[in-house]
Amino acid sequence: MRRLTIDSDYLIKVLKDLLTIPSPTGYTDTIVRYVTGELQKLGLEAELTRRGAIRAVRQGSRRQGARAVVTHLDTLGAQIKALKPNGRAALVPVGHWSARFAEGARATIFTEKGSYRGTILPLKASGHTYNDEVDTMPIGWDYVEMRVDAMSRSAEDLEKLGIDIGDMVAIDPQPEFIDNGFIVSRHLDNKAGVAVELAALKALQDEKVRTPVDIHFLFTIAEEVGVGAASVLTPEVASMIAVDNGTSAPGQNSSEFGVTIAMADQTGPFDYHLTKKLVDLCRENDIRYQKDIFRYYRSDSASALEAGADVRTALITFGVDASHGYERIHLHALRSLSELITAYVTSPVAITRDFSPTAEGVKGFTRQNTDEASQDLSPDIGDNELDAGE
Repeated sequence: MRRLTIDSDYLIKVLKDLLTIPSPTGYTDTIVRYVTGELQKLGLEAELTRRGAIRAVRQGSRRQGARAVVTHLDTLGAQIKALKPNGRAALVPVGHWSARFAEGARATIFTEKGSYRGTILPLKASGHTYNDEVDTMPIGWDYVEMRVDAMSRSAEDLEKLGIDIGDMVAIDPQPEFIDNGFIVSRHLDNKAGVAVELAALKALQDEKVRTPVDIHFLFTIAEEVGVGAASVLTPEVASMIAVDNGTSAPGQNSSEFGVTIAMADQTGPFDYHLTKKLVDLCRENDIRYQKDIFRYYRSDSASALEAGADVRTALITFGVDASHGYERIHLHALRSLSELITAYVTSPVAITRDFSPTAEGVKGFTRQNTDEASQDLSPDIGDNELDAGE
């Protein structure tokens, strides 16, 4: 199936909207409501798990063997760890990110009484006081604190304001959309992925395409802390593509342009056949792509498999420069990802054996390219069932 035309204006609008909504892991109710509303505008009713992961099913010609596309709504953030005698707050990170990128960040504390603004500063922030010590301080979460924009000169003052240990802290994204297509912001991981997924859905709805199987559009709320898609899949789903960020950095093959297809991450290789199918679809549809392997990375795919889901998984990414910091991406990659999603979900199912969770024997089972595979060792398998694609 050909790729569909993506509404880039819609993709950018949604991304801008998402970036205005604070959603550190553990504080995602507002963004769940936004995405649920957007799905309804696009004609899908959403189901929510108890904690707020979203499942929206777009019906296809068959329920069994459904395909899922998953991305996550939560971002990095912080929590109040302690109220300090100087009226400032110690922090711990939510998700894995360096305090190097926290220094100087503007942020919001969410308390039971309301929210407060503030700035994350190094313990020695004034050059006029500490001189060269400002430059020689170690980097780490033990060496930063949050200055609250309110009358707080002691721990007791913070208590009176209603600030407490465990309160969530959302980091300002500070987005910039450049005319040349570059987008610079915090939290593009993975709000850009959410915009990509919604833009692909809009293309399907606009062209009223009938897919061969149901498509489950999934949005998780705790990927940054390793939970991700652990509890949002249903038994009908046979394959799942995760949409997330790739790492454009020295030693990596990711790019800020086109689709970066992950071959493996720290949890191991992705499904051979599903990944091969995505590469083939890029070639057939003239979608720019490159492959990469991520050594210090995991996604919604890992959490689903670790939770016991027997699904084929793959990961497609938009290249991000300075991931988990001041991130930069390009619209070309986002549009390319949306195009690949549309090509994938509309493509024929090659491994029909996957319609059932299990099957007897090797009839219809897949083959991988080895010397032995070139020999006719299984004459009972039809040629149409030997395709190494999903």
